[in-house]
Amino acid sequence: MIHFLADVQSKNIGKNTFVWQYSVILSGAKIGRNCNINCHTFIENDVKIGDFSTIKSGVYLWDGIEIEDYVFIGPNVTFTNDARPRSKQYPDTFNKTLIKKNASIGAGSIILGGVTIGEFAMIGAGALVTKSVPSRALVVGNPAKIIAWLNDDGTKMEMKENYFVDNSGNSWCVENEELKEV
Repeated sequence: MIHFLADVQSKNIGKNTFVWQYSVILSGAKIGRNCNINCHTFIENDVKIGDFSTIKSGVYLWDGIEIEDYVFIGPNVTFTNDARPRSKQYPDTFNKTLIKKNASIGAGSIILGGVTIGEFAMIGAGALVTKSVPSRALVVGNPAKIIAWLNDDGTKMEMKENYFVDNSGNSWCVENEELKEV
């Protein structure tokens, strides 16, 4: 499942995970089962990727990034992990970034270090994420702002009076920029 033109140093790669050509995976990286790591990716040592996740081409995952199960990361998404980068000057610890289960990050987005992207959240293509994104939020723009709330399948919830209804008929309200089931 590892292309012969990939440089994979990690022994921590789950069953049925595909790693395509020109990918580099360092020895400390942990990748779950049934993942798809596309070509031209780079994954550092202190990176964890859960099961059934997809990392598209042109994505570099730096130390401190954790990706849970069923996450989609689109092509050319950029992650950072250092709030004050300087050449040859490394912080004692890198910013930790957490991408929770079932989240999707659109092509060309930029994710600054130290944020959490919640479950079922979706980052629109080209968005600049400068702060954490709550579960089920759809964010777009520079800086990224919430424009809708999402069902499990990524479609927008319907607005009824002063609450939202998901595609299963459950009611939700927004409190302090977080969606709460009523």
